[in-house]
This record gives sequence, structure tokens and C-alpha cells, in this order.
Amino acid sequence: MNKKFWKDKKVLITGHTGFKGSWLSLWLQSAGASIVGYSLPPPTDPNLFEVANVEDGMCSINGDVRDIMQLKATITKYQPEIIIHMAAQALVRFSYIDPIETYTTNILGTVNVLEAVRQIKAPCIVLIVTSDKCYQNNEWFWGYRENEPMGGNDPYSSSKGCAEIIVSAYRHSYFPVENYDRHNVAIASARAGNVVGGGDWSNDRLIPDIIKAFMENRPVIVRNPKATRPWQHVLEPLNGYLCLIENLWSNAKEFSAGWNFGPNDDVQEVSWIVERMMKLWGKNAQWELDSGQNPHENKYLKLDCSKTKNILKWSPKLNLKVTLDWIIEWYRGYQQNKDMRCYTESEINRYEKL
Repeated sequence: MNKKFWKDKKVLITGHTGFKGSWLSLWLQSAGASIVGYSLPPPTDPNLFEVANVEDGMCSINGDVRDIMQLKATITKYQPEIIIHMAAQALVRFSYIDPIETYTTNILGTVNVLEAVRQIKAPCIVLIVTSDKCYQNNEWFWGYRENEPMGGNDPYSSSKGCAEIIVSAYRHSYFPVENYDRHNVAIASARAGNVVGGGDWSNDRLIPDIIKAFMENRPVIVRNPKATRPWQHVLEPLNGYLCLIENLWSNAKEFSAGWNFGPNDDVQEVSWIVERMMKLWGKNAQWELDSGQNPHENKYLKLDCSKTKNILKWSPKLNLKVTLDWIIEWYRGYQQNKDMRCYTESEINRYEKL
């Protein structure tokens, strides 16, 4: 990520009030970008957007990506050079409860972003952020490559697979790379692993569930202790997204594609994560197995990032142990009523020095 590139760039971020969107907004603010955020209000209380005063230093618009008229009006007014689409219903378990909201947000929202760009006919770089769960999961032990089939056995995963298919269809139908000099629109998609970090209070996510249990002095309830995921600090994929956009800017024809952003070998079981965080937290922290009925969740998931590392020259900088150290430090700072905007910015600076 080249901070000089981002100075004064006009950037529209959908979903800027979410966990990843808040981290990204702070990072781009520190790089001097001119940012417009378009999103529903923060999904949890507390939330990183408010705790870290992310709105300071950017234009924040309350909007729904399912409302194409408001979305078009926002893009027309602010004329972003770069659009980063992160707005999503991002929880697997909630997708079982409300599949309609999941599908309309994740599928129609993606269509609306791309359709707004098509109708306005404004030159720009577009990055659509999906998920590692977009792939048809065969429960095998090697990583999924960018050319693997899209799929998904639950509403959330299938909605992200659909979003990827939509991106490909718009690229081929309206913004073919061979005609880039005519339309000047470059579209790429990014698929990241299980993103973790300070400031996440989402429901039914492992790290927030662990932290909330620790803070409330109760056992962590674990649903699937043997499930494995490609855990990574939130700054790792965000760095990858920004590097990808920089390359799209200079060479749209080569980089208009789908890209995986995952950790090196930090594919650990849920029980390993819980035990490690218990040790870091101390205070007799403990966990117990959830004995209730739970919907299906895939047990094994891993990304193959060979393409990203070899072509984009991106690679992770943090191992999982350090990532968990940073997470515990962040929430300790929150408990101690520190200035969490400054604390989060200092963590970004610490990552940049790596």
C-alpha cells in the first residue's frame, strides 16, 4: 500500500460503518484520501465506527445499497475515482434467520453498485469485496484457487458466490478488459479469509464472542471447536485491497479479476484460538461446548493465494500469535477508556512499519 498514491484520491466506500469499513476508512484518512462513506448505521452497540470516531475526517452518508436511486445520486454528486464495495450482510448464522435480507443486500446491492457505474458512465476503479466462502466448499484440505467453482451450502455463502458471478458477468458484458480504453472502468473482486481484529462486536463471530465472554466473566460458548478457518488480522486483506487498486489504476487489463487474500499457514482450529486467547487474557478464563442445535457450518476452509503473491506481490506480515496479541491489547485499551481512534491509528502505523 503506497500512501502517496492515495493522497487526494476521491474514494467511495460502501459499508464504511462496519468493522472492516471502519478500519479502512481510518487508514485512508491517514493517507490523505478524500473519502465518502455510504452505509446503514453501525450494526452493533458498541461499534468501532463510533468508538474510534471514524466519521471525523470523512463524509458519512446514511444509505442502503439496495436503494439504487440514492446510490446513483451519491456517485453522481461526489464522482469518486475509486469505489470499494464492502456493504454486506456478513454473518452465516443470521443468513439462516433472514435469507431475504442476506440475498437482497449481498446480491442486489452488488448489482446496484455495478449498475450505477454503468448508467452514470463515469470512469473509475471498482473493487467488490466478497468472501472466502464464495467457493463451492468440498471440505478438502488444500486451498481454493481463484478459478474454482463458486457455490455455497448456506444463504450467506451462496450469496457471495452469486456476487462473484455477477461481477464476472458485468465485466464481460459491459466493461471488457480489451475495451478498457473506451469505457475506463476496471472491476476486480477480493476474497479474504476470516478477518479478525480489535473493534469487532458482531454477533456469532468467534473473536467477539470470546471477548464479550471474557469481559462479562463467563465461559466462552463454542459451537464447533474442530472447525478450521484462514484467520488473519483485518489490516492484512485491507492492505491487499489497496495494493490491488493501485495496480488496477496503472494496469487495468491485467488486474481486472478475482483475487484471494489469506494468511500463510495460520489455518487453526477454533479450539486453538480459544485456548490461546484464554492464556493471553488470564483471570481464569474458560470455555464450554455449546450443547444446543446449530445450523450447518463448513468445518474446513482454506485459500490458495499463490496468484496474489506471485503477480500482485502481496504477502501477509503478521502470524496468528501476533494477531491475537494485538487483539487482546486493543480490547484492553478499550477497557481502560483510552482514545481508541488514536490507539487504532497507532496500530495501523505499527503495521505499516512491518
